[in-house]
Amino acid sequence: MGEVTDYYATLPTDVGDLFDGMRRRALELVPDAVEGRSYAMPALLYQGKGLIATMQTAKHLALYPFSGKVVAQVAERLDGFSLSSGAIRFHIEQPLPADVLDDVVRLRAAEIDAADRNRARRHRAPR
Repeated sequence: MGEVTDYYATLPTDVGDLFDGMRRRALELVPDAVEGRSYAMPALLYQGKGLIATMQTAKHLALYPFSGKVVAQVAERLDGFSLSSGAIRFHIEQPLPADVLDDVVRLRAAEIDAADRNRARRHRAPR
């Protein structure tokens, strides 16, 4: 078990099951992701950076992709969902569409990969 699966075990069964399905799908898409913490939330990490976190609050469920750019890229497909620069909020009765979750995970992983490539280029010794 890890940070994420331990957190899911504290949730109502329907929410834990929904979140666990999201976690499993994210791991299918990004097999190198691992459980950990980001911004004090149990999260899947990729290359040491937050990939996604899913959390339950008193009023809603939320997916956090740790990127306002990623949220903006899928926003037009989320009519009826509550969005902020860093979160997509939903309810158990209206879960996040599977294709949107897939795109969020892929976009965030690509963003992390691009940042790593840029960092490596900046630190490369001049020829």
